[in-house]
Amino acid sequence: MGEERVKEEALQMIGLFQVLPRLVVFDLDYTLWPFYCECRSKAEMPTLYPHAKGILYALKDKGIDVAIASRSPTPDIAKAFLKKLGLQSMFVAQEIFSSWTHKTEHFQRIHRRTGVPFNSMLFFDDEDRNIEAVSKMGATSVLVGNGVNLEKLRQGLSNFARNSLTWR
Repeated sequence: MGEERVKEEALQMIGLFQVLPRLVVFDLDYTLWPFYCECRSKAEMPTLYPHAKGILYALKDKGIDVAIASRSPTPDIAKAFLKKLGLQSMFVAQEIFSSWTHKTEHFQRIHRRTGVPFNSMLFFDDEDRNIEAVSKMGATSVLVGNGVNLEKLRQGLSNFARNSLTWR
């Protein structure tokens, strides 16, 4: 399925939900792309998971901000890859640094930078411990197995809508 088709499907899907997150936060390694940055060289041309770009563009089209929370020990490589993919300007916050805090520090910084409350955020990551820690902060968090895709987006949006009913 091409990027444009994914974007169209994602736009339709987002349109089905009355309550939407104000900010969607993505991990990088094994969430947006299928590798660890620290195992790659800046000279390489990175690739994203097949649905990732279409989903990012659909969120932007719907006026939903996107951000990055990555515990990468090589932020320079991660940022170089985002630039090569033409994505670096899409994100309202890029918190890419090594840490032992299971992303809670990343989310504190994203919150300070954007002013978006945790319960208005949707988060995608490939590690249980990050999902657990960020969920406790109040963000709707979705574990991805093979990167972010339309099915995980649907799951995230419906979990977010369900969670937001309990916060009212």
